[in-house]
Amino acid sequence: MREFPVAAEDAPTPWKTGLLDQLAVDRPELRMRLRAGLEQTEKLLLATTGDAADPRIAEAAGHLARAGGKRLRPLLVLLGAEFGEPWWAGVTEAAVVAELVHIASLHHDDVMDRAPTRHGVPSVHARFGTRTSVFSGDWLLARGARLAADLSPAAFRLHAATADRLVEGQLLELAGPAEGEDEVGHYFRVLSGKTAALLSMSLGIGALQAGVPEQYVAALTGFGEELGCAFQIADDLLDLRSSAGTSGKERGTDLLAGVTTLPVLLALAGEHPQDAELRELLAAGPVPEASATRALELFARSPALAESEAALHRRLDLARAALDALPEQPARRALLSLCDYVAVRSS
Repeated sequence: MREFPVAAEDAPTPWKTGLLDQLAVDRPELRMRLRAGLEQTEKLLLATTGDAADPRIAEAAGHLARAGGKRLRPLLVLLGAEFGEPWWAGVTEAAVVAELVHIASLHHDDVMDRAPTRHGVPSVHARFGTRTSVFSGDWLLARGARLAADLSPAAFRLHAATADRLVEGQLLELAGPAEGEDEVGHYFRVLSGKTAALLSMSLGIGALQAGVPEQYVAALTGFGEELGCAFQIADDLLDLRSSAGTSGKERGTDLLAGVTTLPVLLALAGEHPQDAELRELLAAGPVPEASATRALELFARSPALAESEAALHRRLDLARAALDALPEQPARRALLSLCDYVAVRSS
């Protein structure tokens, strides 16, 4: 049977600026500017993902965009631009570029992880099939490149370098650790390309498009690298702790798919006697559905969770330190509060 059907619309989750409302934005004018920028970004994002030669392409490519999401990456673009001229031409387009790359990566990730849902709706591969998920993700990357081509040369170069890192990270994840390579070290190499690079780019591309001085761009991209690592570790912890309403995924999804999250790697590498049963469950790869509840119970008292929490907070401390080079202003305080958001999100 051919993939790529035209299907009835899911009831989308309405997009809201919920993440913005959780940040410490202490100036009303900044909050209004960010909210307006996010609204403009959303309109352009939906127009871009819906602008395809065939409605079936728009249906698949726009599936996750219509489902909503936190829009963290567009918000980072707008915050990065605040250190220059936030309303310069191209800042909204830069925010859409960042979100297109992110959504494309979700198309590919959900195929690799066999994830059934995303943002509270069926994942693209579950709804439309594996091949459609892969190629519609490629289509989104191509659309992002078209928009990025009209940005400043420096912003375009950063976008191109990030696409390189993103694909390399996905290939490294697929290949697994090299012979003799430490598995936790490999995890962070993958994380650097798949997650940290895109958050770093989001801040950098917004800053570059807004004419931010070079030393501030470096501080912002450095912050994004560390925040991205922390964000993924928090997501790893959420898989073991939270409901779908918090994370957008069912609890234990990564366990069932055999995803090598940081807590899994630390539990397997550790020698804590209380983890013996957990290591036995994890050693075979994907945890069978019948054993998932038991695995989650064992993780709840595993030292691997505390070790993962410590790694998360080390990254957040490095992210906060990167902001020391930036001038004191409301956007800097908003970025600092993102660290608090990630810390709370993981618990």
